[in-house]
Amino acid sequence: MPTDEQPDLFGAEPTPDSPGAATDAMGARRATQPLAARMRPRRLAEVVGQEHLLKAGSLLPRLVAQNRFGSLLFYGPPGCGKTSIAEAIARETNSRFVRVNAVMSNVAELRQILATARQRPEAATILFIDELHRFNKSQQDLLLPDVEEGNVRLIGATTHNPGFYVNPPLLSRSHLFRLEPLSTEAVVAVLKQALADAERGLGGRGVTASGKVLADLALLCGGDLRRALNSLEVLALGLPEQGVITEAELEVFARERRIRYDADEDEHYDTISAFIKSCRGSDPDAAMYWLAKMLAGGEDPRFIARRLVILASEDVGLADPQALPLTVAAHHAVEFIGLPEAEYTLAHATLYIATAPKSNSATLALGEAHAALKNAPVQTIPAALRSKSGEANKRLGQGRDYAYSHDFPENISGQDFLERPLTLYTPKTAGWEAKIADRLARWKGLKAEVKARRS
Repeated sequence: MPTDEQPDLFGAEPTPDSPGAATDAMGARRATQPLAARMRPRRLAEVVGQEHLLKAGSLLPRLVAQNRFGSLLFYGPPGCGKTSIAEAIARETNSRFVRVNAVMSNVAELRQILATARQRPEAATILFIDELHRFNKSQQDLLLPDVEEGNVRLIGATTHNPGFYVNPPLLSRSHLFRLEPLSTEAVVAVLKQALADAERGLGGRGVTASGKVLADLALLCGGDLRRALNSLEVLALGLPEQGVITEAELEVFARERRIRYDADEDEHYDTISAFIKSCRGSDPDAAMYWLAKMLAGGEDPRFIARRLVILASEDVGLADPQALPLTVAAHHAVEFIGLPEAEYTLAHATLYIATAPKSNSATLALGEAHAALKNAPVQTIPAALRSKSGEANKRLGQGRDYAYSHDFPENISGQDFLERPLTLYTPKTAGWEAKIADRLARWKGLKAEVKARRS
């Protein structure tokens, strides 16, 4: 359900008729919130990290300061500040803030929210939709009329690439801002603040931690500030007051760590993309790192093996003809060995591909062949190359003039195999393919000599 004008969200004063009751209620609610929620920034100036978006003079702060922004889309990994920035914008512009989680919402709820916003234009409603990528096309389309009319200003937050998950009409009507994972230094700064803050943080417990422990915790959480704060709270609450979070406590906690890796979502595609490009770019260290991340995140090893088979033809090709049979063997080995031992097979094949000479000549030649078929009439098969099987074909003289290649030196008969010769394959000069280039050049000369003798 939406959250509308919550008193603690905007720091509103207690209601005049019952100030004590309101204060007690706000305090009780804050006490039950996770540390990450209690420590949310109250203004844009308090948001840590994201300097590329929030530094003085940047577009977003100027739009907010003038209260002249339309719909905004924040795209970035979990815990990087998307929700915090949205709430800070609402406070600084004194806007009515309605929060919806796309996982739990539906069309009926959206209709009600939009109808209320139309009835209250003076309230300047900001509709914040968390996990916007979870809305289907119909739900996203429902937002368009009110976004266009300015009845609501949409702020959408998503961990997924908006180009794939947000409808083009909605995307075109929004300013898109990409947020990055927070740096270790930025996370440590907030963790220190949380330990010291007696009002919103853990300062009342008197728990302390060294800078190294906080830095290790920040690294463990991979730029996810929400995760880091909530982890800090778990560690602190597990100690007596005035306790110290040591490296030993952090080591026990870290055993539960999981790499952020969502199969079939952005992290999956981004990581396999980094793996492929590292192999193609001949960087075995980077390739092994991304391989390890995929395996730690639970990626299907057969998927990785299939990508290696593709790389063998797409990017290694004839520069090392052994790459394809080796990766096919690796794929079969993964099938019948299974994890965890199959990790060795994947590492073997990854290192082979990453360190092999590279050639994409097969990829380019196939593209040229497709282009030739698309951009020109399909060539007729020369009569000498056609099948002579069957009585009718023999009467037509098909195959009669074919020159059997093995009857000629180096198999070069001098005949043409296309009516209009084309050059589709251009060998590269890396690895084994350099020998192919030399061989083709020699055969071209022999073919010209045979033709000259016949003429």
